[in-house]
Parts: sequence; structure tokens; C-alpha cells
Amino acid sequence: MSELTYHPRELLITAIARLAKGARHAAAGAQSPVPGSGLFLAQQWAADAGERPMQVTVLGSTKFYPFTDGGRELFDMAGQGRLDVFFLSGGQIDGFGNSNLVGIGDYPDVKVRFPGSFGSAYLFYVVPRVILFREEHSRRVFVPKVDFISTPGASPPNVYRPGGPVALITPLCLFSFDRDRARFTLESIHEGHSLEEVLDNTGFDFDRPDDIPMTPPPTPEDLSVMRTVIAPKIADAYPQFARDLWNYEPEAA
Repeated sequence: MSELTYHPRELLITAIARLAKGARHAAAGAQSPVPGSGLFLAQQWAADAGERPMQVTVLGSTKFYPFTDGGRELFDMAGQGRLDVFFLSGGQIDGFGNSNLVGIGDYPDVKVRFPGSFGSAYLFYVVPRVILFREEHSRRVFVPKVDFISTPGASPPNVYRPGGPVALITPLCLFSFDRDRARFTLESIHEGHSLEEVLDNTGFDFDRPDDIPMTPPPTPEDLSVMRTVIAPKIADAYPQFARDLWNYEPEAA
């Protein structure tokens, strides 16, 4: 057990930052304060190490969203190969890396309606590192087969596809994704959780090593950066998140 005291979301933010390391430009979409915070942490790591600067775009931010035409310019940038990392989620995600953002049931007569796919299918094909992220790890989310494929995890060999999912991170664990095999592998389990818990709450099969490591916790330096540097940045788009997690109160305009 780690002797550090940290919030589970701070562990997720640190794990996301590791996945985003080395990116030239990474973006987090709407309702994504945890991924956005992870990108800012990776950006700070690059700056501290004197590495190539990393651009971070957060949809909904007034300071960290440089575009003026909604999502169109971001999509254009992704199509030009100038977006390295993006985050997507889903009402359902299956073991083949498919995500469902449409609804539960036989389309079009769905029983439960999700927000919709928007540009997710396009980004799934063109962004090299798509990270799937859900803060609910349950069998109703991680299903054997999604009811509707909004974003396919893999494509036939004759389909040109530079992008796709590389990982899935949840409050319990971290999976990597093999696009050639269209299959997840359990890479690590977060502190305080177990393999049995992951198996009980995951509806699809996955590979796993004999010895599964614990997800590395945030360092004292990481926690300090999150609480002093990242909090005011993410508060621009998500003030309530910054208040709840870090007790950060944005200054009045």
C-alpha cells in the first residue's frame, strides 16, 4: 500500500498522463475533466524535462481551446495528422474495442438513448492514440457485445486506418488494446482493488499476465503539481471539478 494520501481520481489523472507522454498535441472532449487534467500533467512533465512542448486542447475551455468554429477545426487538424491523443467513452464498450454512444436495444427502437456519436467514429479512425475512459466499471458498461457500434475498435486489414484505441482506463484498472487482435489485455490494477473485482465487473473476456502489477501511484511531486498548477487550468472549463477535488476556488473575473 502506498503511504501517500491521494484521491482515486488523482491516480487516474497520473495514469492518463503516462499514456499521453510524448504527444505533440492532445485533446480532451466535453465533460472530460479527468482526462483534461491528465493531459495538463503530461504537458508539465514535458516542460520540466525540457522536452518538446506539448499542446493541450480542452473542449469547453476559454483559455485552452484555440478554435473559433466549434469542433470543425479540431476535426480538420485530426484529419491532417496533427492530433496525437484523444479520449472517448461510451454507454457500452465491448471486448473488441467497440463503443456504443447511441443507445441500448435494437436500433432505431432503442430503450435507452445515449448522447450520440457526433464525430467519434471519425476521430477513432484518424487519431493514433485514442484512450477509452469510463468512471463506471460495471457489467452494464463493459458488455460482451455492444448493441450498436458507434466506433469500431478494429478494421479489416484492407482498410487504411492510422487511428484507433490503445487503452481503456477505469476506476479499477488499466487495459491496453491490441488492434490487430481486437482484444484487451489487463496491464495493471489500481491500489485498493483486485483481479477478482475486475473479473466480477467486466462482461467481456480479456488477456492478463500471471503477475499483474499495481498501477503506479502519483508521486509527491505529481500531487503538488496537480493541486497547484493543474487545478487552476482545469478550473477554466470545470470549476466545480476543481472545487470538489482540490478545493480550488477560481478567482472572480
